[in-house]
Amino acid sequence: MARMGKRISKAYENLENIDFLTLPEAIKTIKTRASAKFDETIEIAMNLNVDVRRADQTVRGMVQLPHGTGKNLRVAVFAKDEKAKEALAAGADYAGSDELTDMIQKGEINFDRCIATPDMMIVVGKLGKILGPKGLMPNPKLGTVTANVAEAVKAAKGGQIEYRAEKAGIVHGGVGKVSFAEDKLQDNIKMFIDTVMKARPAGIKGNYLKKISLSSTMGPSIKVDISEF
Repeated sequence: MARMGKRISKAYENLENIDFLTLPEAIKTIKTRASAKFDETIEIAMNLNVDVRRADQTVRGMVQLPHGTGKNLRVAVFAKDEKAKEALAAGADYAGSDELTDMIQKGEINFDRCIATPDMMIVVGKLGKILGPKGLMPNPKLGTVTANVAEAVKAAKGGQIEYRAEKAGIVHGGVGKVSFAEDKLQDNIKMFIDTVMKARPAGIKGNYLKKISLSSTMGPSIKVDISEF
């Protein structure tokens, strides 16, 4: 087995006997043990009691983090004329129709969120095989197919992120940066958890939430006491 470097070993030091920490304790531990030369992202993983193979147990949606993610999200908008101008004025990185289509078909996907006006979905639908596997296909249920493109762009730029239960019912999300103040990280994490908890499918029996873990990009995973949630 490969030996861990000194930095990684120090990050994991004295954690083997810790089962769970409160949310404030977990945040403090992660921040003090983050030692990468870049501003690490703090990630949350929620293990849910759902079967993602069943359509009635889908857990997916958007959450607006009160203090943003610390990441500059790049947004592309499929829109024409005035709507394209509105999108650009709101901060979109790309907006248009034919030129945006050509860019995507060439493999130049330099954005993290794709938004479209309803009338443009005929065009966007033809790009499904490219955008779909990357999780970039606009979806009316997520608010990314909308006539109010300015609001959608501002939400994306302001810290709105998508969550989705994947294999084994695990929901992942980036909830801030190590450089964030502890109280701001708490606000973001609580908002993420609260939003996912409210998305509980009606047919779930027993406990919906099984486990919550927090980690930084290069740091250890810390299990959070879920009793308060």
